[in-house]
Amino acid sequence: MTETEVAPAVPVGIPKPTNGSRRRAWVVTALLVVFMMINFADKSVLGLAADQIREDLGLSAAAFGLANSAFFLLFSVCGAAVGLLADRIRPKWLLLAMAVLWSLSQAPLAVGGGFAVLIASRVLLGAAEGPAFPVAQQATLSWFPNHRRNLPGALIVLGVTLGVLVAAPVLTWVIHHHGWRSAVAVVALAGVLWALLWIPFGGEGPYAATSDKGSPASAGPGEGTGTGEGARAGTGTGPARHRTPYRRILATRTWIGATTAYFGTYWVIAFALVWLPSYLHDGLGYSSAASTRLLMLFWGLSGGVVLGQAGLTGWLLRRGIASRWARGRVGGVLLLIGAAACLALPSAPAGAASVVLLIAGFGLAGAMGSVAATTVAELVPADRRGGALGIMNAVVTIAGLIAPTLIGRLVDTHGAEGYPYAVLITAGVLLLSGTAAVTLIDPDRDARLLSA
Repeated sequence: MTETEVAPAVPVGIPKPTNGSRRRAWVVTALLVVFMMINFADKSVLGLAADQIREDLGLSAAAFGLANSAFFLLFSVCGAAVGLLADRIRPKWLLLAMAVLWSLSQAPLAVGGGFAVLIASRVLLGAAEGPAFPVAQQATLSWFPNHRRNLPGALIVLGVTLGVLVAAPVLTWVIHHHGWRSAVAVVALAGVLWALLWIPFGGEGPYAATSDKGSPASAGPGEGTGTGEGARAGTGTGPARHRTPYRRILATRTWIGATTAYFGTYWVIAFALVWLPSYLHDGLGYSSAASTRLLMLFWGLSGGVVLGQAGLTGWLLRRGIASRWARGRVGGVLLLIGAAACLALPSAPAGAASVVLLIAGFGLAGAMGSVAATTVAELVPADRRGGALGIMNAVVTIAGLIAPTLIGRLVDTHGAEGYPYAVLITAGVLLLSGTAAVTLIDPDRDARLLSA
């Protein structure tokens, strides 16, 4: 099959992209990358200021882990609920409401308060941030056809990396010179500034499930990608001709595989945000300055892997390679390599070997967030995309509820020796996640089952 034969056609009912619409698509994408940067800067504050917060508030490692896990108490529930709402309410307004609530939830902690205020602030922040990733992906992908979604989808995931890369030096400086509460105030202010930009420039694109007026977009043939999508009405562009029940979508092997694989990625993210700075300092013996450099190296590699995966997946799709290979196998293999590196890390000698294994074990897992989102967007009808992504995010973020508390208890029980146990548990999670991606993801097969 040649590239000419697989060239995608513009779906019926969707206007042909113009230079203006393409520019608008990338402006919206850039704003949503910044949105995710702020989202993860919010999350990273506690990890960067862990020692100061524990000393200031007199917290044990387990209590500090509990405070971080409290962030995820309502995170999953709200992620699913708002994801379902995103199929009925314009994502533009949902995203604006989230950004405003982020800032409001952090204001009391920036001013003062003890452990109770810390817990309450993190619970409210988690509730507001829970839907961020799926709704941001939904809004971004609404500007692009399926064969063009890998890069913008990856850029939204890259916002996670950029958020930490920018936050680590900036917030560390603020924490050391002005205190950790000032760092909380900085990220709260960033949320307000983003909201002011989003009001005039944000919005949904021509591939959204509904038009700007709230009526269903014209149904038509799905986009061609060289994998048979052109024959699937409503999968990945406009709404289906009939509304597919969510229970059928959630029962597909592809949704289960993508969700299980993404769970492993989120486990690594939760570990990295909350405990990786302490692991580098207390577990591996690096100075604060060296730990910061290694953190930036880790997040930098993670971002590079996300972009590399997007480029490779897009190249494969344009050559007619099925998504089960271009997305499922590529993402799954990265997770399995990460699992192998984590298994080897506890027994590796200190120095370069341990750094390489740590960076590989944690850094390669990040690409699965983009793979999972674009895979589900390809699989489901557009009028079910927000709910399917939201429910997936709700499931995977349970990892953020479990990992910080579990690792905190290991550290309280075993001291610095608790970190190797945490790394081995992470290896097991990544092994399961990678296996699920490789064996279960096949959007073409499951889309045919849904349309039957």
